[in-house]
Amino acid sequence: MEKTKSIYVKEKKSKIHGTGIYATRDIPKNTYVLEYVGEKVTKKQSDQIAQDLLDKYEKNKKKYAGVFLFTLNSRFDINGNVKWNTARFINHSCDPNSEAVIDKGHIWIETIKNVKKGDEITYNYGYDVENYEDHPCWCGTKKCVSYIVAEKQWTKLKKLLKKKLSK
Repeated sequence: MEKTKSIYVKEKKSKIHGTGIYATRDIPKNTYVLEYVGEKVTKKQSDQIAQDLLDKYEKNKKKYAGVFLFTLNSRFDINGNVKWNTARFINHSCDPNSEAVIDKGHIWIETIKNVKKGDEITYNYGYDVENYEDHPCWCGTKKCVSYIVAEKQWTKLKKLLKKKLSK
């Protein structure tokens, strides 16, 4: 398949992590920038893919497992670990300028702020606080909570970190 393209973005080296996606022009708030695409897999297949990647991560002692699974609905996920998925390079941020929106069976990355030409496109990956230590954050923003965790769970994360420090 051909790589997903967008008039709004391009890939280049990121200060956050590896490769990032950057605005090629000013992008207004509420704009669909890029579709997150890949292979549609069942939840069972998704769990197996994630486990295989995590096992490989543990075996090779890598810093990052590269899991690109995205929840589509209650039955299916999208495995975005395919060459034609440009959106897989969008990095996490604790102060994102975009978010993922599911619209008619498609996952779109939509701006939640006005984005200036040259800015890196980011969204909050929304990971659960349960395994926060496995997901350090490198976004470097003033709002950074040091781990890739959904914003709605930041209070719980802060309590866990405080408890950990007091031991």
